Amino acid sequence: MKALILVGGYGTRLRPLTLSTPKPLVDFCNKPILLHQLEALVKKAGVNHVILAVSYMSEMLEKEMKEQELRLGIRISLSHEQEPLGTAGPLALARELLTENSDPFFVLNSDIICDFPFAAMAQFHQHHGQEGTIVVTKVEEPSKYGVVVSEADTGRIHRFVEKPQVFVSNKINAGMYIFSPSVLQRIQLQPTSIEKEIFPVMAKQGQLYAMELPGFWMDIGQPKDFLTGMCLFLQSLRQTQPERLYSGPGIVGNVLVDPSARIGQNCIIGPNVSLGPGVVVEDGVCIKRCTVLRGAHIRSHSWLDSCIVGWSSRVGQWVRMENVTVLGEDVIVGDELYLNGASVLPHKSIGESVPEPRIIM
Repeated sequence: MKALILVGGYGTRLRPLTLSTPKPLVDFCNKPILLHQLEALVKKAGVNHVILAVSYMSEMLEKEMKEQELRLGIRISLSHEQEPLGTAGPLALARELLTENSDPFFVLNSDIICDFPFAAMAQFHQHHGQEGTIVVTKVEEPSKYGVVVSEADTGRIHRFVEKPQVFVSNKINAGMYIFSPSVLQRIQLQPTSIEKEIFPVMAKQGQLYAMELPGFWMDIGQPKDFLTGMCLFLQSLRQTQPERLYSGPGIVGNVLVDPSARIGQNCIIGPNVSLGPGVVVEDGVCIKRCTVLRGAHIRSHSWLDSCIVGWSSRVGQWVRMENVTVLGEDVIVGDELYLNGASVLPHKSIGESVPEPRIIM
């Protein structure tokens, strides 16, 4: 089987992290976001050819994917967009690769995290026998989203309703699809939205079905949701692979620690913390609901809550950071400072407190 992953966006919502690294290669729970998807495609559905629809920073992706091809034993092709083609145009661009055989293929957005149900998707798609399957997930506030209205017993989709003010459904598009190759006849090589232009027509013709996602789901394309997604992912690990979580003195709740990270004395780490490779946490540090990326250094007695600390950044002594503060790559935060909701661009040095949420350029 084949899969196409839409990785062409600029990742603007996840800045400042995406100023250094393309979004699919940003580490989420100590593994690039894209790798969570690739490994699940291979392991759960036997996918052996993945096509990446790319545009931005494609050289970095290309280099990383060569390594992953060898490691996973699959073929990875890059399909280069010269202009933004929306969410449907990339399928037309990769038409030749997707139609090398007549098997259905997966299509994914690159910034979602969940227990990827690829085997169940393939089975469901084969069972209803029509052109397309969308995975849907339930949400608490449907009025904030576009919702999918489908038959309860078969999953056949009737229509889509954008931000409904009265309740019609609480299921939204989860950004994972499986299509029969005939869907490509509907798509021209031009900027096209699959959600707004292709799906409504397919639904009208009875060619589109919804499969409900069991378990957690999150679009991790912006920092606040990235941290929420981390909490959900760690909770899922607790249930499925508890041996991957870290335990020890001062560890509270679900914590993921790379074996090469070092934690000092009298620290409180957790709940919901991910410490990447080569991270150093000195004595007396308190960290909760944070991701600390590769090579970062947190000096003694600092307190971090709901933060993302970028690669190779250094946080001084007695620093307090909270409220979705995000440090880009190689940021230095001086001693005894307070950062509240700050977003700090790469390679900056912070010498004074930031008491209100703002971008530090």
